[in-house]
Amino acid sequence: MLCALLPIPLQVDGLFIIGWMYLPPHDPHVDDPMRFKPLFRIHLMERKSATVECMYGHKGPHNGHIQIVKKDEFSTKCNQTDHHRMSGGRQEEFRTWLREEWGRTLEDIFHEHMQELILMKFIYTSQYDNCLTYRRIYLPPSSPEDLIKPGLFKGTYGSHGLEIVMLSFHGRKAKGTKITGDPNIPAGQQTVEIDLAHPLQLPDIENLRDFSELSRIVLEVQEQVRREEQEEEQRQEEEDCSQQAASSPAAQPLGGGEGAEGEQTAAGAERAAQDKAAASQPFVLPMGVISRNEDYPRTCRICFYGTGLIAGHGFTSPERTPGVFVLFDDDRFGFIWLELKSFSLYSRIKVSFQNAEAPSREAFDEMLKNIQSLAT
Repeated sequence: MLCALLPIPLQVDGLFIIGWMYLPPHDPHVDDPMRFKPLFRIHLMERKSATVECMYGHKGPHNGHIQIVKKDEFSTKCNQTDHHRMSGGRQEEFRTWLREEWGRTLEDIFHEHMQELILMKFIYTSQYDNCLTYRRIYLPPSSPEDLIKPGLFKGTYGSHGLEIVMLSFHGRKAKGTKITGDPNIPAGQQTVEIDLAHPLQLPDIENLRDFSELSRIVLEVQEQVRREEQEEEQRQEEEDCSQQAASSPAAQPLGGGEGAEGEQTAAGAERAAQDKAAASQPFVLPMGVISRNEDYPRTCRICFYGTGLIAGHGFTSPERTPGVFVLFDDDRFGFIWLELKSFSLYSRIKVSFQNAEAPSREAFDEMLKNIQSLAT
């Protein structure tokens, strides 16, 4: 059973309610508009009765079923899965899927490892074509302090093609959560995390071409972050011991004052980073870093230290690895995966989703926790 996390707009068309699936453009064209196709249709009849039709496949509408699971969740089931199959068997289905989802043929793909990954993604997605579960997602709330407007972005993920990521801001952190997944990292997982308290000063354009120089800068910041986390843990332990030993209420304001100072320091770092974001600087990928899309911007506003989630097939041995978050403009950013020597380019999805705003910040945070728990 597949958890469909991308918003599925329900459109009322005469006597029909149609559920549409929005798909990213063909890899690696992240700036192209989204694609969409119908998944199911509810035919409204007289006397409050209705029929459900599955729209998946190439043989037209056929019998389906919808069940309301609970609030903000429902499932669809196809009752005639033979309509999803093709006369030429799985090979014809794979070639058709490749043309529709990737805009290419099998003969266009020469790299054996890429062929393997694409085939795995086909198997991964096609096994869920008869039964789908839909759960409501909220778009991330925004505030004037955010680096850019949060929202949904299309991103390049190497041989996995384009995937949908939700960018949201959480104080000193920004998070990129996968809304669509692949055989390595499923939907719901936090693909990138950006440390807004640690902007990176890139070297000049010539030295930036040297991957070892960029790696040195990032790893130095990684070590600094590690030390700060250890110091914070030690400070917290000391505060806990002091509070347990305190016998006078006079000791209470001291801890509150330190916390306020820490918050001011974090806020000051964020303001300084955003002041720098107004300027631009030349940008080029270091030699040896692979990018699916060579048409990335050659200037950027600011860069931050971050981590990216990598894993083996089936989400085995997941680990967070260091990287560089690159902000290009209000609608595009990138991430350099240091360990993979790979670059992902992200472009904003400009589709307007109605009634997708979270009722509160707490509701949005709870939704993020829920979709991550589903992925694990």
